[in-house]
Amino acid sequence: MYGYSGRMFVYEVVGLQDSGDSNSPIRQSGSQRITVPYNRMSAIARSIKQRGGTIVSITPLGEASPTVQSPTTTPSPDAKSMIVHPPSNFEKVPVNTYKPKSPFVGKCTENYPLVREGGSGIVQHVTFDLSGSDLQYLEGQSIGIIPPGEDEKGKPHKLRLYSIASTRHGDFEDNKTISLCVRQLEYDHPETGERVYGVCSTHLCQLPVGSDVTITGPVGKEMLLPDDEDATVIMLATGTGIAPFRAFLWRMFKEQHQDYKFKGRAWLIFGVPYDANILYKDDFEKMAQDYPDNFRLTYAISREQKTAEGGKVYVQSRVSEYADELFELIQKPNTHVYMCGLKGMQPPISETFTQEAEKRGMNWDEMRKAMKKAHRWHVEVY
Repeated sequence: MYGYSGRMFVYEVVGLQDSGDSNSPIRQSGSQRITVPYNRMSAIARSIKQRGGTIVSITPLGEASPTVQSPTTTPSPDAKSMIVHPPSNFEKVPVNTYKPKSPFVGKCTENYPLVREGGSGIVQHVTFDLSGSDLQYLEGQSIGIIPPGEDEKGKPHKLRLYSIASTRHGDFEDNKTISLCVRQLEYDHPETGERVYGVCSTHLCQLPVGSDVTITGPVGKEMLLPDDEDATVIMLATGTGIAPFRAFLWRMFKEQHQDYKFKGRAWLIFGVPYDANILYKDDFEKMAQDYPDNFRLTYAISREQKTAEGGKVYVQSRVSEYADELFELIQKPNTHVYMCGLKGMQPPISETFTQEAEKRGMNWDEMRKAMKKAHRWHVEVY
């Protein structure tokens, strides 16, 4: 029903070393084609990379044209030096490659639900094909989406900004896609009581695979991930505010690049109403298990967890609970703090930092301003 989940793809691969593993679908060295089910694409790609191979193209089984094609037209079995990824460090931050008057029209390649049974609301992971575009982006940036149709005044809809949920290389590490984490906006009209649905969020959440999508951007420099591989990165998120942090953590732990090896500490404090609303839960928990010295995962599940006083647990509750550790980390010059989510999260979290700082004889306002000046305090709320 969603995306490519039931499909098979053919990887054309060069330069593999024989693994000697009889259970592996990758057994031969040299140039070859490997048929891969969609739900194993990332795992097989990692295996190929670990064995020195390069994916030259990815083609849906039964189709003639590849969905990914390297610049090299004549693959060599010894082509270990072929570059699939562009350089990870851009000379400058890409901004507004595509503007509202001249947007890029991409294709939806995935659209699947993230909220599990028992959760609230509709949240979708949506991926777009960027083939043929010049759109490059960095973790922490956003793109604009222009929904089709006109508003009540008969004018084309204005763009809406969404934080990017994928790394600069895309979910398939082929530099051809971009992903979003979108919650369908819905609320009761304050005067009529009528149920109102967000124009763009509904458009995206219901967008069929294969449909066109109008994209602008990228934009934003506030939430960029630091280049320092030894940095401490504290992330405070609620709901779909997880999007940029998914990109951060995928770059830190899921992708492995020669020019970026994260060796620091990452701490995610993620606030949701129910356990079923923990987006990307399995991936986060696997990272925490695989990298216990580098990644710490803390949930704040407001309707299922209780504070010591019996109240609901929010992100600010965790800030208070772990204040000693947080303030110790914050005072280090390579610690960055990020906050992303609905704007209602900012006041109570700021108030908690203020109160906890006062308990320790500190002035939070001065500390925050100093961190902001040093580009170590990053906030994006909406």
